[in-house]
Amino acid sequence: MAQATVPDQMTAIAIKDDKGPASALYPVTLPTPTPDPGQILIRVEAAGVNRPDIAQRAGFYPPPPGAPQTMGLEVAGEVVHGAGRWKTGDKVCALLGGGGYAQYAVCDARHALPIPGGLSPLEAAGLPETVFTVFANVFEHGALKAGETLMVHGATSGIGTTAIQMAKAAGARVIATARGADKARKALELGADIAIDATTQDFAEIAQADGGCDVVLDMVGGDYFAKDLAALKTGGRIVFIAAQAGGKVELNIGALMMKRAVVTGSTLRPRPADEKARLTAAVEATVWPWIAAGKLRPQIDSVFPLEEAANAHAVLEAGDHLGKIMLKP
Repeated sequence: MAQATVPDQMTAIAIKDDKGPASALYPVTLPTPTPDPGQILIRVEAAGVNRPDIAQRAGFYPPPPGAPQTMGLEVAGEVVHGAGRWKTGDKVCALLGGGGYAQYAVCDARHALPIPGGLSPLEAAGLPETVFTVFANVFEHGALKAGETLMVHGATSGIGTTAIQMAKAAGARVIATARGADKARKALELGADIAIDATTQDFAEIAQADGGCDVVLDMVGGDYFAKDLAALKTGGRIVFIAAQAGGKVELNIGALMMKRAVVTGSTLRPRPADEKARLTAAVEATVWPWIAAGKLRPQIDSVFPLEEAANAHAVLEAGDHLGKIMLKP
């Protein structure tokens, strides 16, 4: 099929002075990217807003070499320049190294997946960053298995809502923590077996009373770490994907030894292209059937026009959202 006609320029989101608060985001006109060999060009229909975007905006999470300098780690839309398995007109969602806050985005053809049947492009755009992160950390690094128990913090975030559903789809039990009773109720609605209001309840005590956790997915850090360790069963695993409450923790080596615990963590964006391609194939083989079976569906909190990316960031930073915050060009 012939390649689609693509404009020479597009609207994207830039950061005034290269870093700053949410209000530093503003729309600009940039050249439409040209795909390199092995890359596809996507006409973006929706893009996800994620915590790493905030870190990049603040100057703490630079794009990997070769990636666009603009933000945006996940999109969905129509292929307008094909490569690999993709042809013009295909509908895909994709994991990006950057550049998703725009009308057009390029990505390695191996890092794209078909939009699952029954999902809109808006919903599908909320899958890649969260699903890849949960799969790599909970199921690969954390080795969660059917019958085990996962504790997930930040249960109503994009990552949290995804982790609850994926763990349940895999046959695991879920203990979810959230800040506030309303968020705890939402976690139960998504399938969590136990939901804890971390502002009023001690999640380590509740987990211990339930028999403990096999895996803890922690994006908080700080003083949560000691409680994570207390909540673990013997042989349990703590997996860090962020440290919103602080990156330095106090470790009781004796407690770690007694629990025979494993503490690990990872980032997604800096991984080599071949590793992301491997992860893409694994996600398609394992997670896409869960979506087809109705066991996983992105939770969309709010949608902003691309030009209002600053407002989207402000909502994400406020922390009152339930699920994903999205942009539509």
